[in-house]
Amino acid sequence: MTDTALTDGHIVGIAGPVIDAEFPTGELPQINTALEFDVEIDGTELTIVAEVAQQIGDSRVRAIAMKPTDGLTRGTVVRNTGAGISVPVGDSTLGHVFSVTGQGLDDPTAGQGAERWEIHRPAPSFDSLEPKAQMFET
Repeated sequence: MTDTALTDGHIVGIAGPVIDAEFPTGELPQINTALEFDVEIDGTELTIVAEVAQQIGDSRVRAIAMKPTDGLTRGTVVRNTGAGISVPVGDSTLGHVFSVTGQGLDDPTAGQGAERWEIHRPAPSFDSLEPKAQMFET
């Protein structure tokens, strides 16, 4: 699926962090795809990321929000990102704390410009692992 083919959906159900979203027929996001929607709380607009956990039929998906869904209403537009949640990787991330969506918690600029990897990736091949004890720098 290309970026030009991605279509928006809308929220049809909310139960705590679990949301159900409906998309046009044939445009259902894949499992582990990140969805985004905007919520206004006290005059501040926040973008919340959710991850598709299940395709429940009737052009609907069930997703898990990565932040509280306070202020969210049925009918809110949901954007299909076409990709999974990703986080920054590399030397610029060492020593920093990140949220599950890759935002720097201790330093908002941490990891900016760094390569990003999706959180759902295949495990490394056994051949690429080093079978010796080594210091794990964080």
